[in-house]
Amino acid sequence: MAKLKYKFVITIAATMSIFLALAISQFAAPVAQAIDLSHRVKGTMANFNPSKKPLPVPSIKFRDEQGREQDLTMVRGKVVLINFWATWCGPCRREMADLDQLQAQLGGRDFMVLAISSDRKGMDVVRDFYRDYKIKHLGAFNDSTSKAQRAFRVYGLPTSVLIDDRGRELGRLVGPAEWHSDEAVALIKAAIAQTDT
Repeated sequence: MAKLKYKFVITIAATMSIFLALAISQFAAPVAQAIDLSHRVKGTMANFNPSKKPLPVPSIKFRDEQGREQDLTMVRGKVVLINFWATWCGPCRREMADLDQLQAQLGGRDFMVLAISSDRKGMDVVRDFYRDYKIKHLGAFNDSTSKAQRAFRVYGLPTSVLIDDRGRELGRLVGPAEWHSDEAVALIKAAIAQTDT
């Protein structure tokens, strides 16, 4: 009788373990999924390449306008569009006004455009560019070593990388884009809405 009870308890425990594992996997599955932005890849955002799964982002360092060293902890909890650019890059120069307008429209508690210049001459040329092109809403950041750019495997400028509020890559766009277009704003808003849940 004791042997039969023992087998019954083992069977129940094994069955419960299987059900528990299945239940946990159901709840864990969405965490392992990237936000599906594929329905937003159209029009001016046709070149945006969404990630198939969440991608960890590298640890990078760059300088702010005051010369202080910064890293991605400064944007923790926000959806961020990291834009790698340089003042000598023609396509970069043309899209900065759009990025400035995107920051003006959506920037705040939930979103930020983080434009990191790779100019070797440092912050002075970035500051001059912002003044000459009337860039008023973007923060000025520089990595004269280009280490941040290489860490993100960025081989051409401009390249923009969209990361979620947990610091995972949602996708990227290589080349210039109309970042203040309706499609771009809808893409960013979709990322913000889905990371809030």
